Amino acid sequence: MSSTNDYNELLPVISAINSADVLTPNIPIDVFVQEAENLYHWCKDDQQELTKVGLDWNFVLTLPVRAGACREAQSLWIKERNTRQDAEQAWKDEAPAAFDLRDQLIHDFRFAFRKFDGLLSRVDEIAQGDTNADMVQDLNDLSVLGKANSEPLAVINFDMPLLDTAADVSDRMGDLLGATNGERKEDSEAMLIRDKAFTYLKQAVDEIRECGKFAFWRTPDRLKGYNSDYWKVKNASTKEKETTTPVN
Repeated sequence: MSSTNDYNELLPVISAINSADVLTPNIPIDVFVQEAENLYHWCKDDQQELTKVGLDWNFVLTLPVRAGACREAQSLWIKERNTRQDAEQAWKDEAPAAFDLRDQLIHDFRFAFRKFDGLLSRVDEIAQGDTNADMVQDLNDLSVLGKANSEPLAVINFDMPLLDTAADVSDRMGDLLGATNGERKEDSEAMLIRDKAFTYLKQAVDEIRECGKFAFWRTPDRLKGYNSDYWKVKNASTKEKETTTPVN
């Protein structure tokens, strides 16, 4: 079964995990998923010993599907994160020109509409605010206002195609702004599902490892398969740094 199918199958179960119980990954997801899959193949030969000490064998049977779902959830989160990062870069590249266009239109409109109090008041209203969202809305508002009042603009030889440009830029920048931060939500739904998928996989991995360590505590050849190679290397590196750090 593909990771996508695993994800779709388990999504209702994963989504139902209480937010208070969700764990933040403390190990690279790709490493953890691979360790889970390695554990599945390792422990299949130990069913009798593991169930004897109380392991629910369903944890083993569902381990590949849990791992696949977690891998897919990570891929979806990375896709969303990269999309946002690309949008952020595009916004940084294009925003200065968009703000400059807004300022140019306001400047031209104020001169063209200087003898029309109602229109001038409308321009002043649009000009208020200087946030990113303001700029996006202002460009579209100015496009609409200019097209509805083209005669005063023609008198000053205003470049009328700029009105279409303003509308197009507004659409483009609005899309980028939305993709950049989704109104600056700290946690996206994709990341939350990824964390829940990690939590669901970790529940099975931890239970299997705990039972394996208990059952094979005097059988080193089998015990080694129930330890995390990642944490073994990580902890060894930490200890090495502690022993080589001079004491003041």
